[in-house]
Order: sequence, then C-alpha cells, then structure tokens
Amino acid sequence: MDSNLLKVFISVANTKSISAGAKELGFTQSNVTLRIKQLEKSLGYELFHRTNRGVVLTFEGEKFYPYAVDIVKKVEEATLKMRNINHQELLRLGSTQSNATIRLIPILEMLNRDFKDMKIEFNIDSSINLIDKLLNYEIDIAFVNGNPNNKDIEVLNSFKDEIYFIEPKNKKAQNCVLSYKNSCTYCLYLQEYVKKNKKEKYKTIALQNYELMLGCVKAGYGVSLLSKKIVEKFGYLDDVKLTKVDSNLDSHLICRKDYLPMIEDYLRALKI
Repeated sequence: MDSNLLKVFISVANTKSISAGAKELGFTQSNVTLRIKQLEKSLGYELFHRTNRGVVLTFEGEKFYPYAVDIVKKVEEATLKMRNINHQELLRLGSTQSNATIRLIPILEMLNRDFKDMKIEFNIDSSINLIDKLLNYEIDIAFVNGNPNNKDIEVLNSFKDEIYFIEPKNKKAQNCVLSYKNSCTYCLYLQEYVKKNKKEKYKTIALQNYELMLGCVKAGYGVSLLSKKIVEKFGYLDDVKLTKVDSNLDSHLICRKDYLPMIEDYLRALKI
C-alpha cells in the first residue's frame, strides 16, 4: 500500500475538507480527489461521506484511520533508520590538518559523550581532496577551509578563523613559503599573497608539522599563513610577527545535500 496515499487520506480526515487537505499538502484539489479514489478502490470501500460543509469519515474510514496513522509513522521511522543503513552506527569524518589540530579532539570528545555507540573513522587530507571524497560518498562529513561553493554540498556549520601572515619578529625571512602541504588551501592562498605583496620570488617547502613550521619562521627560514588558534596552541604568539589577512578561509563543516548525516541537527548546533 502506498504510504503517500495514506498521508493524503490522513490530511483530509484531519482537516475534514478536500480543499484544506490539498492546501496543507501543496497539491491541487483534483489531485487529492484522485488519490482518495485510488485508495478507496484498493481498499474496496468508501472512506468519506461528501457534504456541503466538506467531508466526514465513513464508519469504515473511522476504523481505518488509526491503522493509516500507524502505518505512515512506521514507514517514516523505517525510512529514517534505513537512510544511512550501511553506516548507521558509523560516522566517516574528514578534516584538514588545521581543523584537526584545533577542533578534532573537542569534537571527538563530544561525540563519544553523546553517541556512545557510534563508531568514528577519520580521514585527514586537503580541502580539495576532502570535497572530492565527499562527492564520491567516501566520507560523510568534512571540516574544510574556505567555502566549497558546490551545488551538491550542504554547509552544516561554520567556524570563524582569524588568519595571519606569519614572519620572523626581528629578522628578514628567507624567500620560502612554509606550508603543511603544497595542495592545502592555506598554501595556495599564501602563494598568491606573497606574489601580490612581495617583490621577491618565493619557493614552497612542505613540512607537514605546524610546530616545525613555526620554529622555522621564528628562526628566519621562511614565512607562513596560519589560523591564530594554531599559533597560540603551539605557544608562538610572542615569538613571531603576525599580520592579519582578509581571507575567505573560515572553516566549514560540510556534507552532501543528498546524504545528510543522521545527527544533522546535532552537528548544526555544534559550538567549538
């Protein structure tokens, strides 16, 4: 039995009107009338008496109503539970290294506290690669840097990041861009930044270690671009020169629009 027909029946029964039921459902009156007739034909009896004031349930309709409500409720519950059947108790979480450094541990602690039976797999990669994995259903959600600007992606939550150009405090830096990975969003932005703001040519060195990067900047071996929270986390706020940049590198928690996580509301409400 088509649960959509049952929803139409329930709406008309609740409103006692074909027109009101149609308005509630966003259907035309003729469409609602047709669906009611289809349901009555499949059941073998009439569900409504038509009156000048609207409709009222027949004896059979009154008996059928609680069963219809129960069926629709069970179908909706089953749909919700089966929507993510292959990963019902598994959340595949992707993150850039910068987000992992400042946000992953608090999030894991909250998820472990609030969803004790949920298993979590995490994948650390660049924003570009994480978006690609998300679009290919290889991960469920991802923390990325910068707005993804993709019609298939839903932004569940956003986090403000203060981004700074980092250079030695009391000495001239070597012409090196120090980044975590050559393909990371911070690196790509930094390469454009030095091209616009510095006369010298810079080569890029990937160190894959934030503390090492900051130590190298302090020692004069290059420049970098990082969230202030990362600089603070490793205790370098007073050891390097910080220049705030006007960037669009805020962090976003994203998923596919057609594959929303079962804990969607929880993730939208996260404060970290």
